[in-house]
Amino acid sequence: MYYYLAATFLSKIEIMTLTIENILLIGSILLFISILAGKTSYRFGVPTLIFFLIVGMLAGSEGVGKIQFDSPVTAQFIGVLALNFILFSGGLDTKWESIKPVLGRGAMLSTLGVLLTTFAVGAFVWLVTEFSFLEGLLLGSIVSSTDAAAVFSILRAKSVGLKKNLRPTLELESGSNDPMAYFLTVTLTSLVVSQEQDFLSVIPFFLKQIIFGAAIGLGMGKLSVLVINKIRLDFEGLYPVLVIALMGFTFSFTDSIGGNGFLAIYLASVYIGNHDIIHKKTIIRFFDGFAWLMQIVLFLTLGLLVFPKQIIPVMGIGLLISVFMILIARPISVYACLSFFGLKNREKLFISWVGLRGAVPIVFATYPLIAGVEKANMIFNIVFFISVTSVLLQGTTLPLMAKWLHVSVPEKAKRRTPLDIELSDNIKTELAEIQVPADNAAVGKAIVELGFPKTAIIAMIRRDGKYITPNGSTVLQPLDMLIVLAENEEGLDEVHENLEIE
Repeated sequence: MYYYLAATFLSKIEIMTLTIENILLIGSILLFISILAGKTSYRFGVPTLIFFLIVGMLAGSEGVGKIQFDSPVTAQFIGVLALNFILFSGGLDTKWESIKPVLGRGAMLSTLGVLLTTFAVGAFVWLVTEFSFLEGLLLGSIVSSTDAAAVFSILRAKSVGLKKNLRPTLELESGSNDPMAYFLTVTLTSLVVSQEQDFLSVIPFFLKQIIFGAAIGLGMGKLSVLVINKIRLDFEGLYPVLVIALMGFTFSFTDSIGGNGFLAIYLASVYIGNHDIIHKKTIIRFFDGFAWLMQIVLFLTLGLLVFPKQIIPVMGIGLLISVFMILIARPISVYACLSFFGLKNREKLFISWVGLRGAVPIVFATYPLIAGVEKANMIFNIVFFISVTSVLLQGTTLPLMAKWLHVSVPEKAKRRTPLDIELSDNIKTELAEIQVPADNAAVGKAIVELGFPKTAIIAMIRRDGKYITPNGSTVLQPLDMLIVLAENEEGLDEVHENLEIE
């Protein structure tokens, strides 16, 4: 029904070029149609990106919408902007407690795993096509990163829970492997354009990317926490805007001095998400919604950029590369990276199968287009086809593979997300009234600055005979009576120690 509505609307639009006058109208209608179409994914277990791409293709110059859009530069700009929000939102939701036990395996998959996938796919492309070895490596680097949004939208839709630490491993890999893929794509694009360059010349560039990206990311994460908590804004709605400014500065500043901006914003967001900040829930929910918006806009843009007639000639080689990557290249990289971590074969096989390619490879495929690589158009169309087939084949069979490999758990035992447990698991059982002495060190400090234990909250404050509901920016005053809820007596003891009150 949704596609009928889309086709009906788009068929009434004559050939048009996007202008200031019609972009808001067309964009809002395409956005609405995409959201409605995306609902179908929960019925069939297919990630919403497929539906967004289809709507974009229907609206494109070779679809019924006839919208003229053929600008890789614009698509790349939208893609980089969207990836900023998507990575930042993913980092905010990443819990250090869950990824700490799998940090080693996740880091191996997101670095060495990406490199091995690049070389395996590159060598295969070189052998079976007329691509040079460098061009094959370039194609391999573009499709080397996985798509977290595609993976977990399916797991949530089908209520698939995973045993042990499989979910944190996949979350960490998917959230952190884009920087390595980006570095390889940019480097190999440069080498293909200027083939007189030496491979060794990229080593300083690589070190600069990683070191600067990691250092600035962690530094900006710490600075952002201080800024968010120290600044006093009059409206709660301004705090997400402040975080957007910090996010944008982190990426652009890191990129301007030669660091990896994607790595920087991911690390910064992980740091911010694991520290107490003012209006944290508001900020996280804002970025979660905005990340969804960015995904839809990104997929629609990439759908508009694609010319379906150009994909047909590369479908054969695209399918061959896709099958090789799914059945050989990805398992090789996973087994090589996880050989020393004590995982069972069925767990490695499942991680191998969850190597979905999504929008990120398509965005990265615009770099050769802009750089003027000879086979860039063919590479772009092959990458697009690989991403779509990966989602359709692997995405729709994830729940079945989890069941066959015995790595899934029943719904009642499934690990819940933070939103699932927000109400149920944060119930406090101990209540106490604690008065803040006039000479206490906590006087004049905002609640978020107290370093309050995670097992307790200040539910209310009685001040001058009135009750107020506090938030992270509430400043304690002399003789405030704190109504404290804690999970247990130990939590109350920690509160007294934190406030230095006997």
